[in-house]
Amino acid sequence: MIAFVFPGQGAQKVGMGRSLAAAFPLCRETFDEADDALGEKLSTLCFEGPDDRLMLTENTQPAILAMSTAVARLAVSRGIQPRFAAGHSLGEYSAHVAAGTLSFADALRTVRRRGRYMQEAVPVGEGAMAAIFGLDAAGVAKACAEAADGQIVTPANLNAPGQIVIAGHTQAVARAGERAKALGAKRAIPLAVSAPFHCPLMKPAEDRLAPELRALASKDPAFPVVANVDGEPKRTAADSIEALILQVSSPVRWQDVVKRLVVEGARTFIELGPGSVLAGLIKKIDRSVTIMSIEDEAGLEAALKL
Repeated sequence: MIAFVFPGQGAQKVGMGRSLAAAFPLCRETFDEADDALGEKLSTLCFEGPDDRLMLTENTQPAILAMSTAVARLAVSRGIQPRFAAGHSLGEYSAHVAAGTLSFADALRTVRRRGRYMQEAVPVGEGAMAAIFGLDAAGVAKACAEAADGQIVTPANLNAPGQIVIAGHTQAVARAGERAKALGAKRAIPLAVSAPFHCPLMKPAEDRLAPELRALASKDPAFPVVANVDGEPKRTAADSIEALILQVSSPVRWQDVVKRLVVEGARTFIELGPGSVLAGLIKKIDRSVTIMSIEDEAGLEAALKL
């Protein structure tokens, strides 16, 4: 059984999708559709940059969504059909576009605003994120609790065994990193991000996004999408939308998502979009499954041989 998985912010790179758009009319049409939905040349930003503009959160999110949707449409057109899907953070929107829960155009406009709201929720410099390696979830939670000192710092991405990202106030994240090392973590690495995603500091962004998401036209997904917020499959439009709302200020439980997909019967995971970050995480979670990444023709050809 095939599960589609979609990457989140951080996977972007200048040049993504260019070769696919040149080789496949379906991909070119998808990028044209994104340009029309946003009223600007998102495709040029993906294909040519500049890097500093692509890295802006409100550009990064629709750019990755467009790239992932182009790849997913291509894969399906070649007969690769998923039974389940999931996405890491922003990637959950790509999953719902693939499942038909949301229209591509609505999702593009929504994630652009999502990126803007997340950026505006915390003044630049006041929030941070850091990756903690070599400490379990309980240890990271303990480090955060002991380092908070009246500020906010919490686990934000539970990515894989021994790889957890924390987020919150800048000073609290730094203190929690040091505390985690004292509790046995191998490393605590500050991340180059523009805001402290998936922590309670994002609640203002969640509150702004919620009415907009609830107002969108939505359908029950054609196949279940396992949500970041609780690792549970969402089978109705209403449940899917509520999971996307809660996701903004809640941790991404990626390890739980992958484990749930395996329990549901997924034996082949296909990552659709830029990079192969999720493939690396999935390998750490369950070595028994087959993992493919499609971001170019070579990846597509490899997946077609499954």
